[in-house]
Amino acid sequence: MSDSETIAAGYAFTGPALDLGALLWDGACLSEAQIRIPLPMLNRHGLVAGATGTGKTKTLQLIAEQLSAQGVPVFLADVKGDVSGISAPGAANDKVAGRAAEVKQQWTATGFPAEFYALGGIGHGIPVRATITGFGPVLLSKVLQLNQTQEQSLGLIFHYADTKGLELIDLKDLRAVVTFLTSDEGKPELKNIGGLSTATAGVILRSLTAFEAQGMADFFGEPEFDTSELLRTAQDGRGMVSVLELPAVQDKPQLFSTFLMWLLADLFHDLPEVGDADRPKLVFFFDEAHLLFNDASKAFLDSITQTVRLIRSKGVGVFFVTQTPKDVPGDVLAQLGNRVQHALRAFTPDDQKALKATVKTFPNSAYDLEEILTGLGTGEAVVTVLSENGAPTPVAVTRLRAPESLMGPVDATTLDQAVKSSSLYGRYAQAVDRESAYERLSEARPAPAETPKAAAKRAPAKEDESMVQQVVGSGMFKSLARSVGTQIGREITRSLFGTARRKR
Repeated sequence: MSDSETIAAGYAFTGPALDLGALLWDGACLSEAQIRIPLPMLNRHGLVAGATGTGKTKTLQLIAEQLSAQGVPVFLADVKGDVSGISAPGAANDKVAGRAAEVKQQWTATGFPAEFYALGGIGHGIPVRATITGFGPVLLSKVLQLNQTQEQSLGLIFHYADTKGLELIDLKDLRAVVTFLTSDEGKPELKNIGGLSTATAGVILRSLTAFEAQGMADFFGEPEFDTSELLRTAQDGRGMVSVLELPAVQDKPQLFSTFLMWLLADLFHDLPEVGDADRPKLVFFFDEAHLLFNDASKAFLDSITQTVRLIRSKGVGVFFVTQTPKDVPGDVLAQLGNRVQHALRAFTPDDQKALKATVKTFPNSAYDLEEILTGLGTGEAVVTVLSENGAPTPVAVTRLRAPESLMGPVDATTLDQAVKSSSLYGRYAQAVDRESAYERLSEARPAPAETPKAAAKRAPAKEDESMVQQVVGSGMFKSLARSVGTQIGREITRSLFGTARRKR
């Protein structure tokens, strides 16, 4: 058996599978040698990597289409705004026809059922919000860029709020609790469990203020998004493609990458164990994955690693999409059994190192991968996946199929119409601000009406007395401080990632 026949035999699966394309060998496209991924192996996680402009987005679009067609819901993070076309039929042309003929694809222009979301409602999409309580201290520390000591202190603040029944819905709630705990009335509350230094509290408060000043308050609040919405199928049985539109917040990478992790962590802690299912419950594509790991604390990285390791048994597959495998920490990379590696550039010494490191992540093969990876064309990739018995398949250089949906964005008007006609729009469109920690800690009893004469005699308030000082000094605040200090509330159970567990 020749090398090409051995490779082709490694992809001759008997069960349901996704078709990626046809084998490239010795400069020729062997259309009979189809390169595929077994459907049950899509919850074993994967990596789609490659330099800018090599076709990564089209690859995840191709995989998402076929998952949807087989009844599997998909989540896509659309950072550049060019994935919304998955909801519309593609445009036939000579280039598409030529690619389809090369890889033996029966191409038919097809749109797929899709829902469009936007973080905090900024941009085109159904608003996705999280409460501060639900988001948790580990993820919030990441977006606030706190160091390890500050992260631990923030965890202490959350623990206190959880045990005392102080709901943290939005940023002002958290600010109110931090202010209370550093006041004379609040300091004794943390005395027996480590305390909270004034300096650390000041850093957290300043970080919250700067965060809010950048227009990020809209991302936190109610109604909180129910991640089970991502698991729906359409009426025709196809999996729903949930597209999170991120172009309006692409200048806030720390925020959107951490929000994606919140979605995944929330799913992980709500879904039951299913073991090895015949198909995934959801496949989650994590675009611009390097942003998630940049400047991440050890606690954050440990939580990612454990979440990715364990979520497979909940029936969720995760694909990280980035430029090179070195963007993903080794402990996470080791769990990504399905690899689609597009072309890499090797213009600098650092590029050469990245190229050599990438080659080492693949099984031994008959190809000279260093040479192959720098010479791949757009829409070509080096592939290895997990076979039906869980073993790695032979490395296969592949000419990929063309997506059947629109390879580009739909226009803004069409997108807005799709959003407002969704059954979910009415549920999440309008933000709600109900009573929570801020209101409980800052509501002062109304003062009795005073006469003009009394008002004239009343000494003016000090100009430098802040609103916080006025609140802390109020009778209601002191009364509440005593009640909060003695009340034992229902403590919120927190997950591995510090997110709050919820009952559906």
